[in-house]
Amino acid sequence: MDLKELKALLRLMEGNDVEELEVEEGGRRVRIRRRSAVAAIVPAGPVPAAASRSAAAPVATAVAATAPETAGLIPVESPMVGTFYRAPAPGSKNFAEVGQSVNVGDTLCIIEAMKLLNEIETDQGGIIKAILVENGQPVEYGEPLFVIG
Repeated sequence: MDLKELKALLRLMEGNDVEELEVEEGGRRVRIRRRSAVAAIVPAGPVPAAASRSAAAPVATAVAATAPETAGLIPVESPMVGTFYRAPAPGSKNFAEVGQSVNVGDTLCIIEAMKLLNEIETDQGGIIKAILVENGQPVEYGEPLFVIG
């Protein structure tokens, strides 16, 4: 399955109310799962990863349009697969807390991937409304980590 075929599957999901799609071809299996609007805002355990940022964008738009209490809230998504850490070292002060004001470029957390510690910075300023991931929990690409309002 090539990139062109994957993009066609994503368009199929966006154009219809398809929540999950699984295709097996030539011994390879691809599963694409869309996050529900509630899962993008409310922490309810691990949230399935989005297939791509283009598939995640309609979810964020739908949340803002359908739920007035979530209008103006911006999810900060994981840019990679790895392990989520709230502090630079065990016993250290957390980078971010609920209610804390953050500016563009502030470090929110660390994601460890392949023995490398990657500082995750915010590209939006605001107040942290929710932290959706527990310290030490594995995260997927596109998984919401924080909600900023």
